[in-house]
Amino acid sequence: MRIAFAGLRHGHIEVLYELLSERKDVEIVAACEPHAPTRERLVSQGKVKITHDDYAQMFADIECDALAVGDRYGRRGKIIIAGLEAGLHVISDKPICTSPEELERIAVLSRERNLRVGCQLDLRDGGQFRSMRRLVRQGVIGEVHTVTFAGQHPLMYGSRPSWYFEEGMHGGTINDIAIHAMDAIPWITGRRFVEVVAARVWNASFTECPSFQVGAQMLLRLDNDGGVMGDVSYLSPQRGGYDMPQYWRMTLHGENGVLETSATDKRVFMGGCGEKPIEWMDAEPDVAGGYFDSFLKDIASETDEEDLTTGEVLAASRVALAVQGAAEGGRTHVAI
Repeated sequence: MRIAFAGLRHGHIEVLYELLSERKDVEIVAACEPHAPTRERLVSQGKVKITHDDYAQMFADIECDALAVGDRYGRRGKIIIAGLEAGLHVISDKPICTSPEELERIAVLSRERNLRVGCQLDLRDGGQFRSMRRLVRQGVIGEVHTVTFAGQHPLMYGSRPSWYFEEGMHGGTINDIAIHAMDAIPWITGRRFVEVVAARVWNASFTECPSFQVGAQMLLRLDNDGGVMGDVSYLSPQRGGYDMPQYWRMTLHGENGVLETSATDKRVFMGGCGEKPIEWMDAEPDVAGGYFDSFLKDIASETDEEDLTTGEVLAASRVALAVQGAAEGGRTHVAI
């Protein structure tokens, strides 16, 4: 596969660039970054070979099969649409866009032109979440009735990219972070989201940028009437925020027991559903870059039930944008 990179304004897309640089089945044919300071940093660090500083010129100059998008959140939708209109498959860092209108245009182009849309939704690559999914699908806790997740992040103001705090570039904390859960929860449980019961975003602590949504919480309903509670606020401590056990902690209560794990734990807690009342099961290995393997398999129409597909990327994005819109509009009981 020949792939070009459009925008490298977030560390996540640098991870993808590094991953693909090491693969023999992928050739990176171009990388475009219009933002001069980012371009200079990447070149000086020797991380990325920048070939263009203008997207239109890159599209005119090269031939490729796919586009990898990592520009600012508020710019991604337009770039993905341009890539699809040019006949390219597209993989993007999350979120893939910041408005329902952009998402629907992406969905239409993907469907009409038989093109695939991938995303760096990597929670499902973690062995602990893969193990949790297997236990649920084996019926270990029976019907899942509630899911509680915590994906709080440290704000890291001053080191986080400054565009996060530019008007119109971030697109909302729920769409930014909770999209991981909007993908992982249906994948783990086999259930789909049907309603935003309530959601809230707010800022009570970050005076440097009053419009930024530091707090973000939500209450959702699944298609079996199960309930989901989530918190993806930017309130985790600056020191060690990504290493704490609360980072992407997920708890599932079912009719026969409880499962719990987090991104910082390589085990799955089993309560009331094993040989002992309380057990810890070692997680299976991680699948590094599994989202990209899924993208290639999706293009080849060779996906299985564990793979991330275009339909699932679009579904997770649609739910995240619906929850974001409900939170910003103060709406409750919004059907999805």
